[in-house]
Amino acid sequence: MRETANQFINVGWDVTVVTIARESWERDSGIDLSLLDKVDPRIKVVELPLAREDLETDIRLYDEARALDPNRWVAELRRRQQQTFPEPNFGEWKEDLEQAVLRIHREHPADLLLATCVPYVNLAAAWKLWEEAGVPYAVDFRDGWSIDVVEGVEAFSRDSAEGRWEEKVLERAVSLWVVNDPIADHYRKRYPDFADRVHVVRNGYDADSAPGRVHTPDPESGLVFGYLGTVNFSAQHLETVLNAWRAAREKEPLLANARFELRGHIGAGAAREANRHAEILKEAEADGVHFGGPAAKAEVASIYAGWDAMVLILIGGRYVTSGKVYEYMATGLPIVSAHAVEHDASNVLEGHPLWTGAVGLDEAALTESFVKAAHLAVETTDEVHAAAMSHANRYTREALMSAAVRKLVEEFTAERAGTSIAAGGPTP
Repeated sequence: MRETANQFINVGWDVTVVTIARESWERDSGIDLSLLDKVDPRIKVVELPLAREDLETDIRLYDEARALDPNRWVAELRRRQQQTFPEPNFGEWKEDLEQAVLRIHREHPADLLLATCVPYVNLAAAWKLWEEAGVPYAVDFRDGWSIDVVEGVEAFSRDSAEGRWEEKVLERAVSLWVVNDPIADHYRKRYPDFADRVHVVRNGYDADSAPGRVHTPDPESGLVFGYLGTVNFSAQHLETVLNAWRAAREKEPLLANARFELRGHIGAGAAREANRHAEILKEAEADGVHFGGPAAKAEVASIYAGWDAMVLILIGGRYVTSGKVYEYMATGLPIVSAHAVEHDASNVLEGHPLWTGAVGLDEAALTESFVKAAHLAVETTDEVHAAAMSHANRYTREALMSAAVRKLVEEFTAERAGTSIAAGGPTP
């Protein structure tokens, strides 16, 4: 999202970003202020005083109903939130978002609105501004809405409340962005009349997150494997990975004194770092496993520079890519995949010379992947490293987003001129 806003500035647009207050982000999953360092200073940011009620942890602020029966209170909250827009946790934000974009438009007329989801209630703001002021809009779905990318099934039917909203909004959208081809195929098949407006805009990685070849493995002091990302996979998934790690350390001399460091957010709200995942990681410390907590964006390159191999732990399957796969490739380090074999990350990694391959969540196969990665870490030549970096360089975020923004501007221009751009060029 940051790169998208910056790229609109780069092509001469005036940009206003509408978001929620920093305190609300902090309540949800934490906030990394270093991400703001490279936001173009010409971008205006409007923060709305919206927050998730269910994540409030100060019990002194609870009313009697919530204090006496918190589960019932949450259930009633979910029902109430979806009365105005069919989305739990965020549905009640609809009117505030709508009024915010209308107010901003009155003060400083907008030519185009780009709605980035989640939450999907952002679509209501885009629709409201188009309905009342005729402002064209585009949609950045990332993982989509009507597809459950984790389970690989339809998330809701077309005649459901969500389905009616999605179809109505996409029918008028200038363009739709999604992160990979399987999700794009889903939308092209679901809405064939809209197919030419569906575009794959992959996440990519920031070039300044790549460490360069600055680290020399030292097996005697201990190889270091690393995972950086949100811990959103199941406790069983984590246990499988750690069991394979333990077995690999016992089997491979190169790993006998190796360490496995994990960095990132675990849980949200009151459950942050107070859940089963945190307990599992604590129990695994005897196996050289260390959890270091979240990392600021500004620290990422230096963290990667201290590691010898990467462990890519992902949920989902063919509809999931994950933004981290691009960044992991750009480290130029061996990559162990701990995810489903049929996963879009496998498609991105195919041909990467330092990838140990997709073996699913088979403990024995993962053990061998750890062993293979250890050998790659100490045996990789400069030529192989260069080939790995060449594979990754296709996915720099600046290159991907600059192309996507230029394409969207073309589509917007054509829309405003009363035409649409199809694959073969402009048509009436």
